[in-house]
Amino acid sequence: ENRESMLNSKSNRLTEALEEANRLFDGVCHAREAALDAQFLVIASNIGKEKANELHSEMSAFDSTAFAEDLLTFMGVNRTEETDDTEDFPGVFLPSDAWQTVGEEAVKYFRRAPTFHYMMGSFKSELPVPKQRIERQKKASRGKAEQAMPAQLKKMEESHQEATEKEVERILRILQTHFENDPNTPISFFDFVIDPNSFARTVENMFHVSFLIKDGLAKIKLDEDELPIIEPLKPSGGGEEDSRAGARNQVVLSLDQKEWQ
Repeated sequence: ENRESMLNSKSNRLTEALEEANRLFDGVCHAREAALDAQFLVIASNIGKEKANELHSEMSAFDSTAFAEDLLTFMGVNRTEETDDTEDFPGVFLPSDAWQTVGEEAVKYFRRAPTFHYMMGSFKSELPVPKQRIERQKKASRGKAEQAMPAQLKKMEESHQEATEKEVERILRILQTHFENDPNTPISFFDFVIDPNSFARTVENMFHVSFLIKDGLAKIKLDEDELPIIEPLKPSGGGEEDSRAGARNQVVLSLDQKEWQ
């Protein structure tokens, strides 16, 4: 019933009601009375919350009259010293430097925007003429670098290619020697390429032997146990050999370290 009066910021009726409830709670001896006290506590909490919200809004409200009084005091105006001479001319009692004082103080609270500069003068200025001589020098030096790099790569590729060709020729001579010494005994492909002490060397051997197969200098076939055997081939320029080379097949053989072991 007294909610409106209790919500007034200048009223202490809510505090008085809480103090009276605390006093009455000492005499509570029935459940109904305790329930009523709990109900009162809920209502008082809601009223206190509303009162706090209104109090916060009132504290943050702008009071123009109070602001004007503070501003005049800051300008150096003493309202008690006003004379009757200023009644016909309102505002003349302000000191001559009043607004300058306010302006100097206000500058402290504003961030000045950075000045704007054109990178290349005004918008209508013409772009500078590029120096052709310097540009030609850059292009010339860049061309030399581009010429040097392919030459180095070409030299490196040629060295690798020569090393590969020499290794393939060496393996071919070994294969031919084994086959000439005992042409009736098949040469096991795995015995021929596997290095028991190096997995990397084994892979290199298989890589080099693949060139012999591709060029038709050797062939691989399966024996009676379905295991691969290798034997050299004699190069021939006949048409029949060329047709056989055209029908030649190649396969990819996988070998990991576990299988190598």
